[in-house]
Parts: sequence; structure tokens; C-alpha cells
Amino acid sequence: MFKKILIANRGEVAVRIHRTCREMGIATVAVHSEADATALHVKLATESVCIGGPQPRDSYLNIPALLSAAEVTDAEAIHPGYGFLAENAKFAEITQKLGFTFIGPNPEHIRQMGDKIEAIRAAQTFGLPTIPGSGGALSEIEEALSVAEKIGYPVIVKAAAGGGGRGMKVAHSAPALRTALHVAMNEAGAAFGDNRVYLEKFLEKPRHIEVQVLCDSHGNVSILGERDCSLQRRHQKIIEETPSPAVSDEQRQTLFAKVAAACKSMGYLGAGTFEFLYENGQFYFIEMNTRLQVEHPVTEMVTGIDVVAEQIRVAAGEKLRHTLPVFTPRGHSIECRINAEDPQTFIPSPGKVTEYFAPGGLGVRVDSALYPGYSVPPYYDATVAKLIVHGATREEAVTRLKRALEEFVIGGIKTNIPLHRKLVATQAFMRGEYTIHSLEAFLAENRL
Repeated sequence: MFKKILIANRGEVAVRIHRTCREMGIATVAVHSEADATALHVKLATESVCIGGPQPRDSYLNIPALLSAAEVTDAEAIHPGYGFLAENAKFAEITQKLGFTFIGPNPEHIRQMGDKIEAIRAAQTFGLPTIPGSGGALSEIEEALSVAEKIGYPVIVKAAAGGGGRGMKVAHSAPALRTALHVAMNEAGAAFGDNRVYLEKFLEKPRHIEVQVLCDSHGNVSILGERDCSLQRRHQKIIEETPSPAVSDEQRQTLFAKVAAACKSMGYLGAGTFEFLYENGQFYFIEMNTRLQVEHPVTEMVTGIDVVAEQIRVAAGEKLRHTLPVFTPRGHSIECRINAEDPQTFIPSPGKVTEYFAPGGLGVRVDSALYPGYSVPPYYDATVAKLIVHGATREEAVTRLKRALEEFVIGGIKTNIPLHRKLVATQAFMRGEYTIHSLEAFLAENRL
């Protein structure tokens, strides 16, 4: 087992990884930008190294600086967390070439699944269902029009690289498709340095269902259930839960068997998430995230498995501690992402935290790097905390979530806690009846 791990990230995920490392008896190295000198992950770590200026490109995306920090601190392994370089195949390759262990999948799988076109082709090879579409990058407008005519409107144009909704446009007609292609290619090129796009049938009212997997180098594959991540704003997840209130036991078992077979065919290693759209009883693979997910705590709550600890053990060459093919969830768990932003306009709200009180009690977990007096910097992702609850039933979990949101206090900055309070009180949420378009519709009809 490793003696020291460098955590190549910041904020709540860096704190979360540190805590597991300490429980495993592993020393931690925190890296930080100049803006994060007083951050909680820096205060908690065994040692810390400043790796550059406030902007991510100067620090958390600075590969030479990260690897230099690992070298000078004698770290044996690097955990990338999520975001930043977590799905950067080049970073994983260089890390391994320099003799450090990358706590994540093999670089070839990161590269393959990071290209959505290649990921869909691979999924089809592995027997996973995919959405009807172009089957590859579009080279000209006439090709796109031909595909759209064949599969029927509406269609959606997607970027081959990246994510977060950038380079993604819906078209309901041929003229609209011409415009959508032009805009999507420009957005994709600007955001990812890759303007390739592809076309898919646009599903009208799908849910977003993802399957958590863990795989070791000894041929073991564990399926840790599914998560429903349908409540999204501009393709950014806001609330996640497990198990999905929309999927039957028979449907999930069929899906899990296909995902397990795909993992074995790939020879996948570590933690990963297969993402699907689900509509009218059918699942359609859309992408795979080759890293730890933001919403992994809900899976931990219903399985009792520390996903980060399993990542570390697998990277060290050990077998998974829990090797049942599929885990039966114990109860129900829901997560709310707490963002430092105006709950109505969604404008980021950095600044000094003047007051901080995290909810507690049975079945309540808060992952955060906030503390009174801490100044949230303006340079990074707006997520500053995650509120996770667990209950014996979904009804109990929802009731507990409402109570915990009432208790949660973050002063000095604006957060989306008021949005969560109002959203979880709706009849649609309490019944579990929502799609990936529900949150946008809710926001259009409600003011906080």
C-alpha cells in the first residue's frame, strides 16, 4: 500500500480524498494555488506545496508543477479527484512514465471514453444500446441533413470532446440544423480545441441514469447500482439520488449485466460511470466518465463502500474488498449540490463566509471545504458543498433532506440552498416524477 499520496485537486473533493487516506494510514500532500493558501484541504494535509497562481492553467492544470510537487515530497501516487486533470490521458501517461501511480483508469481508456464518438462506437461493440445518430463525426452539412431526415427531427448536435453542455444544440428542422451545426462547431472548437460534432436523435422526455462500477486488475467487476441525475440546469447536475424512482428491479438488473460485460470486455480498471438516457423503458448509452463522480457519496450511503478507498486499493494492485457482481442498495440516498451562486440568476457569488452551520443528525452527511472566515475564490467551480442524506425509504430520505436544508446556514455569500428548499418541496420531486428538462421548466415558472 502507498505511504504518501498527492491529491491533485482542491476544495471539497480534496478534503474528501484526504479523509479516506488518513483512515487508511496514508500521508497526504495538498497542492494549492496562491488563492487557496488558506483552504481547508491545505490545513488538513500532512504537507502542502504551492504550485502557481490563482488561474487553473497556472496551478491545478499545470502538469509540470504538479509532478514537481510529487517529486519533491516523495509521493508515490497521485489522485486527480474530478474535474481539472482527472480525465486527461496525457497527465495519466506522464505520471506513470515518471514512476508515480495514477489513481485512475488506464490512459487508453481515458482517451477512448473522452472522445464521445469513440465511446459510442466502443459501447456498440460491447453490446450497449445507443441512440440512433450519425455514428461518427459529421464532415459536411449535407451529411447531417441526410442523417436527420433518416432518424427524424428533433435532433441534437453534440461535441465529440468535452462536456458540460458546450457544443450541444437542438434542432427541430433542417434550417435550424444548419444554424445549430455552425454554432456547435464554433463552441466546441473554442472550448475544447476540437470542433468535431456528431448527431443524435433528440429524446423528448428522458431521464439521466448512470451506473457506478469498480474494477480491479484481477478480473473482478462490482456494479454499485445506478444513480438518477435527471435534475439538471444547462446539463449541469443539481440533485442526484439512488436508486432511481423510475427504474424497475428487472430493468436495472438487465442493464447491470450489460455494463458488467462491457467492463470485462474493456479490461477496465478502477472507478468509472456509464451514463445513459432512459425513455419509454429503454436505456441509451451516451458516455462514460473515467473518474470519481461528484455524486459518488449517494452510492456510498446505500452500499457502505468507500469508493475512494477502493480506487486506492485497486491502484495499488489489490483486489476489490467487495466483489459481489451487483450490490443491493440499503435504503435510499439523495444529494444536493450547494453552489456559491445567486439562486435566481445563477451568477457566481465568491466572497468571505461569515457564518457556516452544517446540518447533522442520523443519515445526514455534508462534504465541504467551507469554514467561517474562509474566502471563496472567484476562479473555480461554484460547488462549495454537497448535502447527502440517507433513509430507509425514499419518503424518509426526502423528509430528512427537507429538514437538513432548513438547518443549512452559509452566510456572507449567496448559495442555491433556497432553490433546493423550494425544489424538493414540489409534488413532482416528492413523487420522483421528473426528466432532464424538469428543472429548466421549474425555473421558468418560479421565482425564489
